[in-house]
Amino acid sequence: METLAVVLLACCVTGWFVLAGTDIGSGMLLPWLGRGDAERRLVLASFAPFFLGNEVWLVATAGVLVGCFPALEGELLSGQAPVLVALLAGWIVRDAGLWSRGRGPGPRWRAACDAAVTVGSWAVALSWGLLLAALLTGRPYEPAAGPVAVVAAPAVAALFAAHGLGFASLRLTGAPYQRARRLVGRAGRPWHPLALTAVLLGGLPLWAGTALPLAERAASAGTLALLVPALAVVTPLLVAVQAWVWYAFRGRVTGPSYL
Repeated sequence: METLAVVLLACCVTGWFVLAGTDIGSGMLLPWLGRGDAERRLVLASFAPFFLGNEVWLVATAGVLVGCFPALEGELLSGQAPVLVALLAGWIVRDAGLWSRGRGPGPRWRAACDAAVTVGSWAVALSWGLLLAALLTGRPYEPAAGPVAVVAAPAVAALFAAHGLGFASLRLTGAPYQRARRLVGRAGRPWHPLALTAVLLGGLPLWAGTALPLAERAASAGTLALLVPALAVVTPLLVAVQAWVWYAFRGRVTGPSYL
């Protein structure tokens, strides 16, 4: 049961990095991809159908961690509290900007919401960089510091941005598409850059997870016997729904959404 619990945790966290990395990365590049109000709205429309479903994977990750690895969850929360607070703050600011953009009085309001999306996306990406740096250096119970943090946080954020750029080149049209495509390049098939960054971004948490004593911090056998079968049933359903959403909205966006 411990092994299956680890596999489920890996599936959830990898799913968030690969899927939510698209909207985080696109949000980070919002001011560059969209030079005006209409263009920025088009960029937001490119990931509007996905971002709520993508966030389910982070919620699922937290649920698996709390339910199947409660001791480890407590140690990580206490040791990485500053980084996790920054991550959650960025998440809240970003989502507040997304939900509030179309409900304000005018262009200044929308510009402020766009800034919130950008700042929040960068905060989430940099926070993950710091968290992964702490795990990879073998000190998961204290925030990363020194040269490792200085290098790892921007590097992970850059990977998020590259992932969002690959996604934008598949979803956008018009001038925002041209800007994204100019950086992505034209070598290979259009989906190749997104596939490459998906492998790299999805591999990061798996690599970092090797530093965690997951088996030693697993819940009791009785708890795992109750939770793991339920999670094993729900996870494929989550994958199926997510696949349907991505298939249904696979085309390029040509106009703004409700955001």
